[in-house]
Amino acid sequence: MSYAVTVDTSRPEGTPELDELQRAGVIHLLGERLDAVDVLEGEAGEIVDVTDHFIGVHPEGALLKVFIDAPTLEDAEAAVEALIGDILEHCEPLAGWSIDKCEVELHLDSAKESLDAADGPGVPPSDLGVRAATHHMHRTVAAERPGPSDEDRAAMRATLRALAPQLAGIGLASLGHLTPEDVENDEEWGEEFNVAVEDAELAAGALFYSVDILLDELFEDIDTLRDSPNAAQCDGGLLQLEGLPAQFAHLYTPLFARQLVVTAVDLTARLCRLGFVQLSSVAEELLLRLLLETTEATLDIHGLLDDGAQEALNSFRESVYEDLDHEWLYQSAMDGIDQDPAAALLGISSRGVDDWFTPFNAGRPVHPYVTGSATDEE
Repeated sequence: MSYAVTVDTSRPEGTPELDELQRAGVIHLLGERLDAVDVLEGEAGEIVDVTDHFIGVHPEGALLKVFIDAPTLEDAEAAVEALIGDILEHCEPLAGWSIDKCEVELHLDSAKESLDAADGPGVPPSDLGVRAATHHMHRTVAAERPGPSDEDRAAMRATLRALAPQLAGIGLASLGHLTPEDVENDEEWGEEFNVAVEDAELAAGALFYSVDILLDELFEDIDTLRDSPNAAQCDGGLLQLEGLPAQFAHLYTPLFARQLVVTAVDLTARLCRLGFVQLSSVAEELLLRLLLETTEATLDIHGLLDDGAQEALNSFRESVYEDLDHEWLYQSAMDGIDQDPAAALLGISSRGVDDWFTPFNAGRPVHPYVTGSATDEE
């Protein structure tokens, strides 16, 4: 059985944040050691095959996704935790690093469905690509299912609001909830034009909650795309890549997908730290669009996408995007406008796929992994 095990690791407490050069070094150290491992033997002698891995590093640590074939979920988690623990223990530059989480992440509804169907005709397919396609189909028809109960909605609302402080880089003002201190002229401030604090907190918590969903689905897309040259020729269903401009699908290669995940890890880590200011690239603009769509879907599934929550998310869109040039990428009629000589006079920058990861300016650095061409053949 194939499993994707998520591993969260963090640097020792009291040590400075990792800079770009250190992050590149961590990727090299972890990748070199994981590349050397093909087969693991568990405590009971079971054989576990390591089929692929992905590493994303942010200032606080590293997020890994290890794809393995194992007899059981427990075997998968135990084998990967032992492997990563051994690497951290015996790699001197990573001494003191800790494993905060090591698990196969299952959404509750999907897990219950798998258990209920384990011995019946509805048993979930083992192929990850087929699962992805099935998952997308389920998301499409989710609106036809009975909605959650009032009790379930209230519990989920409380859960999401409690998560709001975790989105530390985004203040409630960016979600439309202003206080007199947030405006220059008190006379311009009024509660009648303000997003309620409850709605702003709900939106913030839902954004944080949806970060895991976005990253998990991007990782699944990488695995689905692994044996295909690009998304346009991929037989399996894609979860998040399908939300990118369709006219460029032939350029969404496995390398592009990995660069997108690295960018997503970096962006979402910044959103969760104090000091987030601006988006750094077109890729980040598109990823934030995917995160907002995932957040709206999360709220909708739980019956919480009301006018207040939608207004808070709309306020966030207006505050975080400097312009909406990236939306032109979804319009086939606008294809090539950035190549027009008049484009520069209008402030329209290049929108080729290879330029999506280029920082807008020197003050907005991007991860070193994404500086190469996303369309190069591997």
